[in-house]
Amino acid sequence: MPRAFLVVMDGVGIGGAPDADCYRNGSYSDYGANTLGHIAEVRAEAGNPLKLPNLGRMGLSSASKLATGDVLAGINVEPTGWYGAATSVSKGKDTQSGHWELAGLPVRWDWHYFPETIPTFPEDFTRTIANIAGTDGVLGDCHASGTEIISKFGDEHIRSGKPICYTSLDSVLQIAAHEQTFGLARLIDLCEAIAPLCHSMKVGRVIARPFIGDADVGFTRTSNRRDFVQRPPQSVLTNWVCDAGRNVHAIGKIGDIFAMSGISDLRKGDDVRLMQHLYDLVEEAEEGSLVFANFIEFDSLFGHRRDVDGFAAALEWFDLQIGAALTRLRFDDMMIITADHGNDPTWPGSDHTRERVPVLVVGPGSGSLGVIRFADVGVTLAEHLGVPCGGDGESFLSYG
Repeated sequence: MPRAFLVVMDGVGIGGAPDADCYRNGSYSDYGANTLGHIAEVRAEAGNPLKLPNLGRMGLSSASKLATGDVLAGINVEPTGWYGAATSVSKGKDTQSGHWELAGLPVRWDWHYFPETIPTFPEDFTRTIANIAGTDGVLGDCHASGTEIISKFGDEHIRSGKPICYTSLDSVLQIAAHEQTFGLARLIDLCEAIAPLCHSMKVGRVIARPFIGDADVGFTRTSNRRDFVQRPPQSVLTNWVCDAGRNVHAIGKIGDIFAMSGISDLRKGDDVRLMQHLYDLVEEAEEGSLVFANFIEFDSLFGHRRDVDGFAAALEWFDLQIGAALTRLRFDDMMIITADHGNDPTWPGSDHTRERVPVLVVGPGSGSLGVIRFADVGVTLAEHLGVPCGGDGESFLSYG
């Protein structure tokens, strides 16, 4: 019985989204954003082209040409497998929408986004947060970078006990609190309690952001983050596989993104640890199972921070590591490597960028898939596994 692996390189877009001009980073539109294309250009101009032999052989540069008409600078490798470029029809360019659509459920409704005002949250909303927290108010109440806001309010938070509440251009409420003085369990309980109200408002996620430190040594976020995500309103790839009596192994943020819906077990850690989890599951995953992985650090450490060199280094590390995983696949396995949106580190602002994404396939068939839809990915994997599905996509297995 075949197995399936879906590996998402978070934020690794390839440009060319037909509606990019409808999405913005501050006062700029996303028209022309191209995460991989611009990183490759910067590296080629510096005389140090990106070294992505494994992804190149899978068709990464050819997928880029499908998306934008241009191959990736410095990467000219003849593809050996299937490759395509996927276009999103979901409203929004966030992680949640991208993953749900890859799993067969386009997000055709509008998420709620908090306005870029100060204060940014409705007064009754912050009053509810404070009441649950047992405090006489909140701090922040604005759009902010997570590292900057704890630096600004961390000391006052320790003195007052008030939680730090902020948001971003995503549909999200983030609450930061000190692990020792406020308490990690108390922060988690607060976020869990406020999540149903946020979800009823069509806010996609509530994130608990614990930190440690003090004003003298500085404040540092810890790895004890927790996401409280709205469950998909319809059945998706993880449910299709689980409902067929198969196992679904989640790696990284997948458990949070799908609110553990249809997921058998979850393995977390930084990207280095996540790659080891992927190696382990290539060796150990049962026949008929799905392994669904998200590698977040392209997005979280380098895209949002507009760090071109860091992003490039992360891509080269991933290419080297994924090569070892590919050699361990069984003859009837299928692995699809893709992304959920863009996060062009050369672009103005610090938000995601609206882009097409690569679809690179190890399994039956070879050649160009053309420009396909995000949802085709989940439907294809379901057909490969032989499980019934109801996704809004078409399998490209018939192409082989």
